[in-house]
Formats: sequence, C-alpha cells, structure tokens
Amino acid sequence: MSFPVRRALHSVAGRTPASRILGNLPAPASTLPNRLRIQRAIPATAAGFHTVPAARQAEKKNNNAQATGAGSFARTDDSITVEYPPDEQLPTEETVAGTDRAGAHVFPTLANFSLQGKVGVVTGGARGLGLVMGQGMVTSGSDLAIVDLNKEEATRQAQSIVETFRADHPDKKPPKVTAHYADVSDPTSVEACIAEIVSEHGRIDNLVTSAGFTENFEAVAYPIERMRKLWGVNVDGTYLFATSVARHLMARNAKGSMVFIGSMSGAIVNVPQPQAPYNAAKAAVRHLCASLSVEWAGAGIRVNCISPGYMLTALTQKILDDKPDLHRQWTSLIPQGRMGAPEDLMGPVTFLLSDASNYVTGADLRVDGGYTVT
Repeated sequence: MSFPVRRALHSVAGRTPASRILGNLPAPASTLPNRLRIQRAIPATAAGFHTVPAARQAEKKNNNAQATGAGSFARTDDSITVEYPPDEQLPTEETVAGTDRAGAHVFPTLANFSLQGKVGVVTGGARGLGLVMGQGMVTSGSDLAIVDLNKEEATRQAQSIVETFRADHPDKKPPKVTAHYADVSDPTSVEACIAEIVSEHGRIDNLVTSAGFTENFEAVAYPIERMRKLWGVNVDGTYLFATSVARHLMARNAKGSMVFIGSMSGAIVNVPQPQAPYNAAKAAVRHLCASLSVEWAGAGIRVNCISPGYMLTALTQKILDDKPDLHRQWTSLIPQGRMGAPEDLMGPVTFLLSDASNYVTGADLRVDGGYTVT
C-alpha cells in the first residue's frame, strides 16, 4: 500500500528512529498504548504543525457536515490524521507458519521459481511486509540478510525464521539468515551495511526495498522537515540501496534482480485520508524503478516494482479498530471486498526475484485486490 495509512504504517519496519522522524512530540492525550489514534483536530503546538486559520476550520466543519452529496466519497478528509509511532511502540510480529507445506501429493512447480543458492537483502525486514516477504524468499530457497533500523528486532526475527524452517524441515540444511543495521537515508550507513552483508554472505543477488513509512495530515499543515524525512526513507533509501547493490553486481559482472516496494498510492489518490507527500514519494519510487530498469538492462540487472494496496498488518489493524468507518470505506472500494494479507506478497516477490521473470523488467505489479482498476 505500500498502501496509505497502512503502508505508511506498514511497512514499517526499517525506518528512522522516532526522534528523527517526529522530533520531540508532546505526549498525546489518548488512552491508546501508542500514537496510532485518529484525531479530530491538530493541536496548535503538536509536532510544530502549522495551524489552519480558525475561520477556515469553521468553514470546513460546516462543509464536512453537509458533505453527503455527489463526490463526497471521492474527497480527502483533513480531520483524519495519523502520526508514525516511535520504534519502540511498533508491534512485534510472529513468523508465518505453514507457508511451504504443499503436501506430498502436489505436483512440482517450475524449477525457475526457486531462489535456491541466491542471497537476498530486504530493507525494513524486521516487521510488516518486509518481514513476510523475506520469509517467503527463505521458503523459496534463498539465504537472507534482514536490514532494519532496529537491529535487535531484526536479530530476533532472523532467529525465528531459521527456527521455523528447522521445525518444518528437520532433515534439511537451514538457510543462512543474518541481521544488519542501516539508516537507509544515510549513504555512509548504507555502504557500511552492504559491505557487512557481502562479508558475511560472500555476495548479494537480490534486493527488496521495503523500508518506508507514511503519515496522514493535510498538506497545508505538514512541516517540510517531516516531508523531507519521509522522502529520505521512502525515496532516498530505495535509491541508495539500489545503486549500492548495483555497483556490487557490476563489479562481479553478475546478473541480479531488484524489487522496489511502491504503493498503489503512487498511481492513485487515496481517500479519505490526506497523504500527498507519501503519494508523491511512492510515485517517485515507481518511476525510479522504470528508469533504472532501462539504465541497468545491459548489465543484466532487472528492476521491478510491487505496488501493494491496503494491507492488513498489525499496525494497520490498531488504527482500523479505532476507526471502523475507515475500514468500511476502504473495503467498499476494493473489488475483492477485503484488505490484503501480508502473505499475499510472498508469491509476487518470489516471482519477480526468480528466473521465472527473466524477461520482466521495469514492471509495476499492483497487488491491490483490483482497487486501481475501478
């Protein structure tokens, strides 16, 4: 959804520390365990947001009360605000079980879907979509390097993935899964992380850029400093990891495959939550994918994009529990009638990283239940 609030909220692992993203924010007057609340107003002192003139606020309130006619469900609602929570308040997620238990009587699939013998890197891989996609890569035969701002959580998840594999396949050699720290928006940190991964694994073959976050505030009240931080993680982080891995592949004269995690928000405007900076950032990720796919095609490096729709992660669930009307509005716009599960991305990411997609590059695969075609 890369999804709006979700992905914002999702993907939502490998981000920058809360202090860097949000600054020193006053504690919210809320009974929720974190700041995943839907607010009705932005305090004048909150996070340094610019305030909206009182006269315009009153006008909006009156307009919102009357907004039940034509077009009312195709507009954003500036009363919906969501701040990205501090890292320590993000929920820990459990490893998905049973994803590779096809059964003894299932016919074998094409061999070129396998990632056997490959080394993959997933940024933002300690939680959310990044964690599940990384597990899908391991299930498909890949060794894995989990990159996250929270190395402690990345280490815990790396151990959990290996333990799950051993329980499911006691007679097979477990994959090598390692945890690494990186601030994806910092070139020095990214280069040090890539060097560490190459030192431990010997090489890198595949990359998935899942680090990212979003917030929901009307554009006129969103500070430029916070927008720059959002772009630093979502756009700069994608660019820095992609170019660093590309240099490594080119130095080895080796082929490789990259998958950028964009969002349907890079192609459409989500409603009702306002999120213009995030939408623009994901549009940049999508076109960066297209541009690099052409630039690196001659080097044998494929670059594709997965654009998730509304995905039901642990973080998104907390928001929707507090705002059931938002959940109903989202699902009413999805032809399949449901939000996606993180496991719905395991197959697409494995396909785009594997040799099964050898002639696919520059593509944007939308995994959104049909949202963007209606």
